[in-house]
Amino acid sequence: MKILFADSFPDSHRLQLEQAGHNCTVDPALNDDTLPDAIGDHDILIVRSTKVSADTIDAGSALKLVIRAGAGTNTIDKDHAAGKGVRVCNVPGANSVAVAELAMGLILSIDRHLPQSQSDLKTRLWNKKKYSKAQGLMGQTIGILGLGAIGMALAERASAFGMRVLVVAKDRRDPAISERIQTIGIEEVADQDALLGASDIVSLHMPANENTREMVNSDFLAKMKDGAMLINTSRGELVDETALLEAMDNRGIRAGLDVYQNEPASGEGEFSSALAQHPSVCGTHHIGASTQQAQTAVADGVIRVIESFENNDLIFCVNA
Repeated sequence: MKILFADSFPDSHRLQLEQAGHNCTVDPALNDDTLPDAIGDHDILIVRSTKVSADTIDAGSALKLVIRAGAGTNTIDKDHAAGKGVRVCNVPGANSVAVAELAMGLILSIDRHLPQSQSDLKTRLWNKKKYSKAQGLMGQTIGILGLGAIGMALAERASAFGMRVLVVAKDRRDPAISERIQTIGIEEVADQDALLGASDIVSLHMPANENTREMVNSDFLAKMKDGAMLINTSRGELVDETALLEAMDNRGIRAGLDVYQNEPASGEGEFSSALAQHPSVCGTHHIGASTQQAQTAVADGVIRVIESFENNDLIFCVNA
């Protein structure tokens, strides 16, 4: 089969596919606009952050399978693909540790004022008194919205820091998840409002869809504590950026963000964002899953999906 990688992919895993008889093309320079012209007669398309539009799907004369090398599939037109008989699969959970690590890094950076402290040191300023003011994570309460693989990985790490971990209770949970909740010592609260009111830190780990888009609005933020932290390493579409700016200006809310609305389509370029540039934001460049460990795990998962497709036993299909 002909496979097109519209993002980077480890050479070792590409060689593994080629040794199995596949024709692989890796072109990380492809973007949302150029992908339709490049898809041609490839049987399989593999993407990380590149959007897969209806135009790309229509242009794929032999396209049978789109694989998202990660968990979130909101950048792929899954319904249009289904209508054309194209299956869409993802690789859930493979990058969960990397994203959870970044979330913890953002929390630590905000609490200990690491970006500002680093900046001052680089400009030869010494201010021990200013940067000695930190709450510390021990004993703080973190509310996690979305207890999937990433949320659970963050819960484990937050618990190891001595934090109280809250999640919203569900009537039904997988028994294995319930067992891990008990093992970690996670507390379940009645609803989202209860979680927001009790949490010093709120971390988002949910997909972007019609139910979650701009869920962090003025009402959501009003229920958080003054001065609380909001962490978003999932999707920028979850946050009403105007509402968050107002909450940071008026109520001392602090934010650790890896994702934003209207991010650049390419990996490099100018990005003008009032939210990203706000002094109460500690931000990164949508790099949550970008560790070597995570990329190796994701690449392993991609190969598993391709092998299952060849054996007519497709795994992780999200548009069946």
